[in-house]
Amino acid sequence: SELTWARPFSISRVTPQGLVLFYQVVGRGTSRIAKLVSGDKVTIWGPLGTGFAVEPARPTLLLAGGIGIAPFYGYADRHPSPEHLSMLFGHRQISDCYPMDSLSQIIDVEHFRERTPADIPVFQDMIRARMKACRSKDGLALACGPMPFLRMIWEYALEIGLRTQLSLEQRMACGVGACLGCAIQMADGTMKHVCKDGPVFDAEEVAWNV
Repeated sequence: SELTWARPFSISRVTPQGLVLFYQVVGRGTSRIAKLVSGDKVTIWGPLGTGFAVEPARPTLLLAGGIGIAPFYGYADRHPSPEHLSMLFGHRQISDCYPMDSLSQIIDVEHFRERTPADIPVFQDMIRARMKACRSKDGLALACGPMPFLRMIWEYALEIGLRTQLSLEQRMACGVGACLGCAIQMADGTMKHVCKDGPVFDAEEVAWNV
């Protein structure tokens, strides 16, 4: 049977053969995708929305949580000055579940595996320290991951004064801003759509009620 709504994904990479997607099986949609075989046909549309800033001369810190590593592979691969990029990556699954080896060949990657809840404060301290160091170099931070992770990054960005962009995670139905399902409130009181106006927003734009 057909799925009623499409599923939104970050584009991990673009190759001459097509799109590379990196996802985790969490429900009906991703379960169906995991069963696709060569030759199956799917309907896709995009790219939609906004992407991360690319500032070749500026030190750029990539902050990834779990499946949020997906868009950073292509970002690093196509960045004109990858020597200015570094990544801090937090995850729960074993590292073999993520494209870390490929990324490590392009940029400096530091990773931290959360095994128990006691590990969370350690990772939080690592993030704050890396963001403070980035701020001292007038750098830029880019973050993608689950919403609790992004909220933490948002709080640190405002506290430290580091220019930070967040790729917000939200359920999206239409993908073009018509259904209002992914509308969020911004700091200036306006409403914006994650699918059309985002998913990437400057941290200072966001009012955290999502």
